[in-house]
Amino acid sequence: MLKLGEYNTLEVVRERDQGVYLSDEDGNEVLLPNKYVPDEFKIRDLLKVFLYLDSEERIVATNLEPYATVNSFAYLKCTNVSDIGAFLDWGLEKELFVPFKEQASKMRVGSWYLVYIYVDEKTNRLVASSKTNTFLDNSLVLLSSYDEVALIASHPSPFGWNMIVNQKYLGLVYEDEIFQKITVGDKVKGFVKKVRPDGKIDLTLQRHGYRGIEPNAQQILNELEANGGFIDLNDKSAPDDIKEVFQLSKKSFKKAIGSLYKEKKIVIEQDGIRLVNDH
Repeated sequence: MLKLGEYNTLEVVRERDQGVYLSDEDGNEVLLPNKYVPDEFKIRDLLKVFLYLDSEERIVATNLEPYATVNSFAYLKCTNVSDIGAFLDWGLEKELFVPFKEQASKMRVGSWYLVYIYVDEKTNRLVASSKTNTFLDNSLVLLSSYDEVALIASHPSPFGWNMIVNQKYLGLVYEDEIFQKITVGDKVKGFVKKVRPDGKIDLTLQRHGYRGIEPNAQQILNELEANGGFIDLNDKSAPDDIKEVFQLSKKSFKKAIGSLYKEKKIVIEQDGIRLVNDH
């Protein structure tokens, strides 16, 4: 079966003037136009290609790599608006269509939007929607505290930042857990703090509790080594100064340097912390 909006590994079955035809295991064929045909190939070679619809709504193959595939979220730039909708640059010759009814707010040329890419069941076309919450479902969250997750920044809230979690769920990083600049579309690593009974997910951008000491401590060691073994920050430093250098809360920083001190990897001085010479 040819999978629209995805990468497919297909067999070269014949060559024609317009390109080569590729086939899946069921005998379904698709054209790879000449401009995408590799310099060297043989009949029965397997090629990895991406399938999308050309300007005449025919399935066609390409070796170009889109910025995202079907059933995923992406942050894309609007390049054109017509009387039927907007069009986004997603790395292919034919741009990605966003119908007006799928725009959370009216799209404008030159602006960037977080969208979900899917196949419209009525038209069998690849389209996108900026109504991203429609494609998230927290009714059954298969996550636990401390799980590492992939996050995409969705939109700010009065409490922090809403995040798309593992391309499936909606979660929240509270303001007091954020120690770095975040903008819509940013992809960051995060961790689950708690999954609430109603399915809401509390997130953090740092490992928390005892599990967080080791990676934060390593970050501090790396910074010490990069700065000649001394940094003018310690447990008495202002939270903003710590945040600027390490993107950590003062509490997390104190835990980390406490761990390093106990392991005799650093000494805590009046004006900073210093790497122990035999480290």
